[in-house]
Amino acid sequence: MEWVVLGYAAAAEAIMVLLLTIPGLDALRKGLVAVTKNLLKPFLSVVPFCLFLLMDIYWKYETRPSCEGDSCTPTEHLRHQKSIMKSQRNALLIASALLFYWLLYSVTNLVVKIDHLNQRLERLKRTE
Repeated sequence: MEWVVLGYAAAAEAIMVLLLTIPGLDALRKGLVAVTKNLLKPFLSVVPFCLFLLMDIYWKYETRPSCEGDSCTPTEHLRHQKSIMKSQRNALLIASALLFYWLLYSVTNLVVKIDHLNQRLERLKRTE
């Protein structure tokens, strides 16, 4: 269940980054920036959640029974390989969620700075 939630959060972050960076959406950009700025604080909860899930992966890795050589049946060996692949997939999901949060935060701040600079430029043009 927690992996589904993390996947949805990463997808929402990716969609917002995409919408903020697509050229030609200047009319919607103010609203998108306002919504994104309001969602950055709730999405910050992704960071400790990812750390918790990363520790869960580590704990499962440390306590997993080893299956090396001829000590296990083919079924146990297959189960061991599936467990390793799931852990790698989940670690990749954690990394992508953290990366998309960082990108969303950075892009939002850059768009806000660009808007402020454009407003300053307009004010300077009017005063001249």
